[in-house]
Amino acid sequence: MKTGLFRKFAGAAAIIFCLGAGLGRAQEAAAQASPQPVGDFVAGIYSLVSSAGGKLPDWDKVRACFLKEAVIVLRTSRTTLTAFSLDGFIKDFVDFYEKPFKRGEATVVPKESGFTEKVVRMKAWEYGDMAHVLVLYEAQITGFMAPQQGIDSWILVRRDGRWFIAGATNEIVTPARPVPPELGEKK
Repeated sequence: MKTGLFRKFAGAAAIIFCLGAGLGRAQEAAAQASPQPVGDFVAGIYSLVSSAGGKLPDWDKVRACFLKEAVIVLRTSRTTLTAFSLDGFIKDFVDFYEKPFKRGEATVVPKESGFTEKVVRMKAWEYGDMAHVLVLYEAQITGFMAPQQGIDSWILVRRDGRWFIAGATNEIVTPARPVPPELGEKK
């Protein structure tokens, strides 16, 4: 009798295990078939590089969003564009957080006061395993000055069911270079 009960229990356990394994594979296949929307992924980058005063971003989480071979070309002054490797991009951001900014009598360090980048509007385009996302964003050292608007252009690829940034570039919005129509306010 014990043997018969054991066999029934073992048989039921095997069926449950197989069903569970099949369900797990089905869920995994569904996740690969429909990864996180690329716009949500890119919006998350802005949260990752933002930080409250006294805290710093988790640079390993930021790094994990990029291909290790990614190229990032950023406006580093009003007249200069600089090409960065992924490590150079992270170092430039770390240096930014440490750098004192002076406006009049006030001096502010982003690491101490905080820094925020947020998405105002975006336009995302996906085709197969590639995507392009244009973002109108606002960046601000907390409590220091009005937000500065900029445009980011993100190129992404999908690998193993998730998005990675392959390249990025940006431009500052100015009166002479207003927000492009693709990211303008909806009428």
